[in-house]
Amino acid sequence: MESVFTNILGAVLEERESCHQIWFAQDNLTPPPFSYQVNFPRLELVLKGKYHNQLDDGGHSIVEADIMVGDALYIPPNCWNKPNWDDECSVLSLLYGKRQLGFSFVAKRAGEVGFYDVQKHSVPTRTGFAIDNILESLNALARETKRQPMGEHLLCALLSYTTSMIQLPLNGSHNHSKDLYQGICIYIQENFHRSISRESIAARFHISPNHLSRLFRQQGHMTLADYMTWVRMERAKFMLKKYQFRLCDVSTRCGYQDVNYFCRVFKTRTGMTPSQYRASM
Repeated sequence: MESVFTNILGAVLEERESCHQIWFAQDNLTPPPFSYQVNFPRLELVLKGKYHNQLDDGGHSIVEADIMVGDALYIPPNCWNKPNWDDECSVLSLLYGKRQLGFSFVAKRAGEVGFYDVQKHSVPTRTGFAIDNILESLNALARETKRQPMGEHLLCALLSYTTSMIQLPLNGSHNHSKDLYQGICIYIQENFHRSISRESIAARFHISPNHLSRLFRQQGHMTLADYMTWVRMERAKFMLKKYQFRLCDVSTRCGYQDVNYFCRVFKTRTGMTPSQYRASM
């Protein structure tokens, strides 16, 4: 699997041209429902077709962006984008988590439900290396109005460093169980707002539910259920601080269809109701 993503990144770097556009997402405006929003940086590269998104571009309105072949979309931490997946396209997403670097390739045909090709992989993230500074520079650049040619230089540096992380993984990264655990953590962080469960996650990674639970006991510091709740509660706290969403909206955006159950879980975890937590900020 490493060779697949190494080859893709190598081709992107070789074919990279200055005329290709780099889009930057921001978070000045309230994200619409079903937006992708996580607390780590993401980079999306369009390899084929047209990738239509709604974005906050730092202005006073949400823009409709047609991101074309060769273009890139950089999403800083806690910023958002909302793809509609109506057009035919192939997109490579790079997810720069605190502990994992995730790779996600998806291909979609126009007029069809679902994706016809999905590939995912992850490697341990290096912290304290140059990649931290590259990502910080891109995060800062997203807040500026003039981004070229700095954006192009930083993007090429990020892709080059990312390629080296696949080719020279950290010691122990060959451990299959550890890699699987890291990939599942990234998947949960990406999909916490959906109705995911132990069974659906296990099916997605082609393992049994019991194996999934055992994996979290062996590799993690909490159970699968506790990890899912932790991810959702951290996002709920962010939303309560950042936006004036109704509690039912916060609940839905965090994957809870029952707002009363969401409030009970939130109080159990934080010692406060969502309303009390918002008032304390």
